[in-house]
Order: sequence, then C-alpha cells, then structure tokens
Amino acid sequence: MPSIVRRTASSRFYSRRLVVGAAMAIAVLPVPHAAFAQEAVEAFYRGRNIDLNIGFSVGGTYDLYGRLVARHIGKHIPGQPTIVPKQMVGAGTRLVANHIFAVAPRDGTQLGVADQALPLQQAMGEAGIKFDARRLNWIGNPIADNNTMAAWHTAGIGSIEQAKQQAFTVGANGITAAAQYAQAMNRLIGTKFTIITGYPGGTEINLAMERGEVAIRGQNSWSSWKANHREWLDQKKIVILVQMGLEKNRELPHVPLLIDLAPDNEAREVLKLLSAPTAIGRPIFTTPDIPPARLSALRAAFDSTMKDPDFIADAARLGLDLNPVRGVDVQQIVNDLVDAPPNVVAKLTSILAELHKGK
Repeated sequence: MPSIVRRTASSRFYSRRLVVGAAMAIAVLPVPHAAFAQEAVEAFYRGRNIDLNIGFSVGGTYDLYGRLVARHIGKHIPGQPTIVPKQMVGAGTRLVANHIFAVAPRDGTQLGVADQALPLQQAMGEAGIKFDARRLNWIGNPIADNNTMAAWHTAGIGSIEQAKQQAFTVGANGITAAAQYAQAMNRLIGTKFTIITGYPGGTEINLAMERGEVAIRGQNSWSSWKANHREWLDQKKIVILVQMGLEKNRELPHVPLLIDLAPDNEAREVLKLLSAPTAIGRPIFTTPDIPPARLSALRAAFDSTMKDPDFIADAARLGLDLNPVRGVDVQQIVNDLVDAPPNVVAKLTSILAELHKGK
C-alpha cells in the first residue's frame, strides 16, 4: 500500500470618416483623452520605484524570471520607473500574496511573484489564504511551462506503468505540488508511490536522488531542469516519467501528460484541475483596485518586454525559456481555477486530504 512518510531534518477607418465634416470630429475626442491618461501615468511613475516582491528565495526559477523581467520592464513603463526586486519569503508564498492583496498601496507601485498554485489552493479552501486571487490584477507570465516528475537513472523505473506494479519513493518539499501529483496518481491512476516529505527544497531532493535516498523528484518544471541541470539531461541521469500541463511540451512528445493517464472522465477532470496552474507559470501581479490606466500601462509594458531583443537575449544568456502569457489571459485562467466546478474541487480536496493527515 502507498504510504506517506515524514522526513525530519486600421488607419483607413479614420481617414474615410475625417472627410465627412466637423460633426464627426467628436469621434476623435477619446484620442486626446487617452493621451492625457498616458501623460498622467508617465507623470506618476517618473522618478519612482516599483517594488517587485518575490515570494521565493534567491536563485530558483521564480526568482530568476522575476529578476529577469525586473531588469527590462521599467523602460517600457511610461516614466521609466526603477524596478526593485526584493524577497518576501514565507508561508508557501502566501505571505507575499496576502501582503499585495491587503497591505500594499493600491497605486501600481507594488508587484508580486508567488506560487502558480495559489488560485487552486484558494479554490480548495486551504488555510492561510487571506486574499482573493480573482481580485488581484495579473500583469503577465513569462513562461507557461509544464511540470515534470523525474526519476534517477539508477532507480529502476522508466515509466508510470512500472509504478503501478512496484512501490517507488518520491521526494517532496512539504505538502506541495510534488506530493500532490504523486498522491493524486496513487488514488486515480493506481501507482504505488511512497511520498517522503520534509525536504527543504528541490536542491535537497536532487541530492537525495543522487544518494539513492529517494527514487523520484515529485515535481520540477521542464525549464528548470534545462536551466539548472542540463548535464543530467545530456547524460541521461534522469528519466522524465510524466508531464503536468494542459498540453504536451513540444520538446517532450513521448512523455505522457498526466491528464492522459486518467482511466475515466471524472479522474481526467480532477487531474486537469491539478495540472491547470502550470499555465499561470511564474506570474507577476499587483494589488486590487489599481487605477485602470496604470494597470493597462503595466500590462502593455509586460507585453512589450516579452518582445524586447535585449530581454530575449538576457533570457538566452541565463538559459531561461520564454513562452509568455498576457496578463488578461492569466487573469482568466486564475478566475477559472478559483471558480472550478465544486464537485471536481471536492474530489481533489478529498484526495489530497490524506497528505495533511500524514504530516
């Protein structure tokens, strides 16, 4: 039986209409209004700092992507403010989300980076969430990136099918996605994973795999493997068993999607809900109630940054993939997650409840 173990330690449009006479001049009044709004945004941001509060420690992919965006987005914001990255670590990034939602000034000078799974955690009613992710304003995501479950090459497992026949240990940094994926697979697919929690982070789980302490790392993004352990991929030190997302990564065509392993439609809907946060990626968001013109300016600046040759070159230098998602699209994904069908949320909540019992 699977167990849970606690490890201590159009210009033509206007040209036609401008010739019809003075009466149509009213149609162009919004243009100076828009220009006025632009000038107001520029005047507000000129000479200011914008704090980018990052809910993860320095060096991880959330931090790397956050700082990458911070180095370039300022020049695309009217007034060219200085973006100041800073860490605000704690409570599984709920600290920074709670701060941006309830404490930070609602003027467009405070941004946050937090875990992609927070909207799902809100839908599931998890403790410590004092924010409504739907009311946060999402600026964009530089990388929609599938998560993966990977085994060490000497662990003796090369496919999920083997995990249905034999028990394998899975390392996780607490009751996070790493443990949740394994637990959902145990309950819905029939794997026999033994979940070992308590590792401080991914680095420690990687070391545990190398030592043979665990066979599998329960979760790591594909881009993170490439950025931090390209040599393991080149030397086939790890085997990617499954990928979590809503569609396959084009670089992993032969690795099954978690949702495609579902034995029936009910299981598929649950696994789809669990997989959906990958589209949120490494998100940047700001407070509720930000003045609309500033929100539009921040989102437009993000979109421009994603096309900036200097930004793209900087990402390449760091080995960071780019697959950006616009803020309005991230907003819709977040809303859909929080408002997911109650029966699907209840099923997933029930499945994952056992993880908390085994803490």
